[in-house]
Amino acid sequence: MFSLRRFRKAFLPASIALMGFTLAYAQVDPGSNQNADFSAHSPWHGAGRSPQDQIPTATPIKHLVVIFDENRSFDHYFGTYPVAANPSGEPAFKAKPWTPHVDGLSPALLNDNPNKLNPINGVNAVNPFRLDRTQANTEGQNHSYTPEQLAYDDGAADRFPAYTGNNTVTTTGAFGTHGLVMGYFDGNTVTAMWNYAQNFAMNDNAYTDTYGPSTPGAIAVVSGTNNGARVVLGSASTIPDGRGGLSLIGDTDPAYDTCSSTSSTVSMTSRNIGDLLNAHHITWGGFMGGFDLAAVNENGTTGCKRSTYSSVLDATETDYTPHHNWFQYYASTSNPAHTRPTSTSEVGYTDQKDSTSTPVHHEYDVNDFFNAVSSGNFPSVSYIKPPAVDDAHPGNSDPLDEQSFVVKVLNFLQQQPDWDSTAVIITYDDSDGWYDHRYAPPSTSSFDATTPQGTVIGADQLNAPGVCNAPGAKQGVGVNGGTVNGRCGPGTRTPFLVISPYARVNYVDDTRITQASVVRFIEDNWLRGERIGQGSNDAITGSIMGMFDFSRRPFELAPPLFLDPGLGTPVADKRSPWHS
Repeated sequence: MFSLRRFRKAFLPASIALMGFTLAYAQVDPGSNQNADFSAHSPWHGAGRSPQDQIPTATPIKHLVVIFDENRSFDHYFGTYPVAANPSGEPAFKAKPWTPHVDGLSPALLNDNPNKLNPINGVNAVNPFRLDRTQANTEGQNHSYTPEQLAYDDGAADRFPAYTGNNTVTTTGAFGTHGLVMGYFDGNTVTAMWNYAQNFAMNDNAYTDTYGPSTPGAIAVVSGTNNGARVVLGSASTIPDGRGGLSLIGDTDPAYDTCSSTSSTVSMTSRNIGDLLNAHHITWGGFMGGFDLAAVNENGTTGCKRSTYSSVLDATETDYTPHHNWFQYYASTSNPAHTRPTSTSEVGYTDQKDSTSTPVHHEYDVNDFFNAVSSGNFPSVSYIKPPAVDDAHPGNSDPLDEQSFVVKVLNFLQQQPDWDSTAVIITYDDSDGWYDHRYAPPSTSSFDATTPQGTVIGADQLNAPGVCNAPGAKQGVGVNGGTVNGRCGPGTRTPFLVISPYARVNYVDDTRITQASVVRFIEDNWLRGERIGQGSNDAITGSIMGMFDFSRRPFELAPPLFLDPGLGTPVADKRSPWHS
């Protein structure tokens, strides 16, 4: 078995500059090309590369960075892509020739939307409408498991104001009503996202693995399942799965975290992708904004309550959100006390010990990611969650603060020696309940008809009371192998972008994928297609491989795209090795 730690200590970094490899291309297939070395593709080969580049992979990708943001639907960000209104005073966006269109808001959906026509929406019945940059700070919408199913109304997608619409802000017009749920941004506000789509690859058929809010999405993107929950304190947002277990359908803090609630916590008993990576000695990390409890922000805040001010929100928000932290829900991958790594060179590794002989796992502060990569220790797999003020979650963040963070990460990564072997995924934990017209008939059915959910009985309400189903769907499988409830999905559509030198350029993929597709890519690239099991969707979800072109020669790699963090518009950066 390949040991990165033994390889690093025995041969690196001195051997890197002496190595040479034969350039080879092959059909990418999970489990094939595992002995191929793709680092020779790099225009910087041998110049300050990280040791992780020497690990055999199925593709040229040696580093995957997942920026996992919050609460936006595809139509909410890309509904009119690639056509922006371009009013005076806002950053302009003009699409490149031959830019592909997406399955977005057609003229009929913009002008005669079923939500406008459905009387159940009452005075909040409106057509989709454009939000400008001055309206970037919005209320969050209702994005719970059952209301989202009710909004989709068996695929009619015509009851969003009635069931997921929310607004308590005192303003005028639709912006101040539950009709806000129909609002969307365009390339004059989410400018960076549109520019990344122009220059790299986007999927317009990507969904959450199940309906509901942040925590099930955070669990899905690392495990592919929301079954196997265990209530540790108080009550939790779960439903009985019909097999004596529980499925997690809402937000509850993780049991293994000192910053969590003292009255309500939950843990997960399934395996996650971190367990598989550990077994193969692949370096990885979950990098959370605010995780370092010893750090002190400029405003003097520290510990679990570190906070950051946003001029867009005109508010200060706590950096760390426990119920967003993927790996803290699992005993095997959690870092309950937020123990710090003993050095930057140890970030991503599992076998170090602290002074109490407790294993230090893979949970870090987002600042540790930048420090580790800058020092030449770039983990193979990195999940990144921004500080809350930058994570896009309405109410504590906004598209402009999100854009600033994402652009800074991408600008940083594109200047690294390993950029040529890196892929960055930008995707989201849930849709926040924002309107999105595209409906994915369930492939995983669920039939909870007894659990009270507000004014209805039964968590599942997609097709009828107590029913989430579709022709050909199969009931969800639990961690113990039996069919279970609480896994109705796919859920809602969210943005999904791939930024990489190997990403197809100005490309829209229509392969149906879910959050578990991230897990599948990691498994296919590093683990010979090994799967988590226990009913994980990694075995049945779509692949993102079609968003890449791995047949490219070095001079055909997609060039970096440096953007202005505030405007999201392209800028020249002379530090780039591709700059001319």
